[in-house]
Amino acid sequence: MREAMRQSLKFFVVLVAIIALSACKIVIEDGSTGKTDAGVSGDNDRIAALIDKTFDAQLFPEIKTKAQDFETFRKAIAADIDKAGQRFGHRGAGQGAAWNFSIKGTGTIVDGKLDSRARTFSVDMDDDANADLLIQLGPVVKGTALRDFASFYNFNDFRDQIEFAKLGRALNDRATASIEVDGSGYIGNQIEFVGVLTLSSSTTRILVTPITLQVAP
Repeated sequence: MREAMRQSLKFFVVLVAIIALSACKIVIEDGSTGKTDAGVSGDNDRIAALIDKTFDAQLFPEIKTKAQDFETFRKAIAADIDKAGQRFGHRGAGQGAAWNFSIKGTGTIVDGKLDSRARTFSVDMDDDANADLLIQLGPVVKGTALRDFASFYNFNDFRDQIEFAKLGRALNDRATASIEVDGSGYIGNQIEFVGVLTLSSSTTRILVTPITLQVAP
């Protein structure tokens, strides 16, 4: 009798265990969230979409609207670069960042470096036969003045410094993609431009990234 009761109890316990297991969902935890990485793998697509949305609609008109005539700009920074920056410049992200300015003007090409990927024109802006600035022609462009001049690209809106840096490079690529400079017969030609630059002091070399550029004989 006791043996029969023990067998019945054993069977009942096993049955309950089977029912309990069948009602459970087995989950294997491996530390993965199961989410698609929203980091570096999507940077290029996100930045391309952002530039498509903002370059022509926001960046281009902001640079043209705020562009100072070169001579006005030069006098202002010689007097006080910080006051000039507060009046018509924009400071980059970070403590002690340099000022970014937008300028426009017409000058004479006095030299050209066209045999590298970092092509430039040296431009005389005051008819003294000496170069007053360099205009970058790409495809390699130094600096991130296009990004840092804009009032609407905020570092805090980006994942990290890497993604923010990619934005700067992509803007440079977009601005210089249509510049076609072939041969070497440009010395003495007039050049008209609108562009941006970064300055940490009034004596820093002026290196312009253009958004418009026209060369005339």
